[in-house]
Amino acid sequence: MPLCYLSAYKYTRILWILQAKKHAFVKKVCSLPFCPKVCYNDTGLLGRKEERNLSILRTIALFVYLFGYMIVHYATLRRAERALAAGDLDTVEQIVKANIPRWSRGILHVTGARMTVEGQKNIPAGPCVFVGNHRSYYDIPILLTALDAPHGILAKEELEKIPLLNRWMKLLGCVFVKRDDIRASVKALNDATAIVESGRSFVIFPEGTRYKGEEGGAGEFKAGAFRIAIKTGVPVVPVAISGARGLFEGHGLRATPGDIRVRILPAIQTAGMSKAEQKQLPDAVRQTILAQL
Repeated sequence: MPLCYLSAYKYTRILWILQAKKHAFVKKVCSLPFCPKVCYNDTGLLGRKEERNLSILRTIALFVYLFGYMIVHYATLRRAERALAAGDLDTVEQIVKANIPRWSRGILHVTGARMTVEGQKNIPAGPCVFVGNHRSYYDIPILLTALDAPHGILAKEELEKIPLLNRWMKLLGCVFVKRDDIRASVKALNDATAIVESGRSFVIFPEGTRYKGEEGGAGEFKAGAFRIAIKTGVPVVPVAISGARGLFEGHGLRATPGDIRVRILPAIQTAGMSKAEQKQLPDAVRQTILAQL
């Protein structure tokens, strides 16, 4: 295993302890020879300069881990791709379920995120469409960790250009969409619909982009994404994500510890919906999620 990968993991453990507000923990860590010389003030909190420096180091560790994991597990990726080419979907599923949640949990761990998940009992036994509010880049690893299993995601086309990550996402069953191209968007929705028809659940962020307004808000939920559930007749499961923006975007694109709450809400059945109910579905789901933020 590359030294940089081990160092990133080891250093994030140090960062986590340095965030503790009890002087006894800090003194214990700072007595170690490999610990950075960072001290707490009388209030038990780091000063602004020290906190900024820690945040920068944590961000570096995050990206080393993010790509280091994929490099270290490249042979596993190739094995999954060969299995997919051979039609061995069981092997692909085993590899995806073993690696992607672990990778996602590692991202949250390196960041120092503390996640609470509520309502997992609301996840249906069969396929469904998970609908979440979108505030942060972290929403994807959050849902890959919080849900019952890793599911395909309707993702922006820019992610398809990131080496290694794009290949793992394709194994997961993600569909990439070009948001400003109507024809490409229709094709992406049709591809996602085919995945759900095959018996697999899917994740969509119907705002189409990250909402940059105040905490507790959400953008307009576009109707197109809900057609996946309506056309296949599977339930829509609203998912409310709180606190994700504070992990990165809220601190100048620096990885910052914080609390996340994920609430998986009761499923909404789409089978047998009238045309009027179908038209009201996007806003109804949006209001359901807003009430939990």
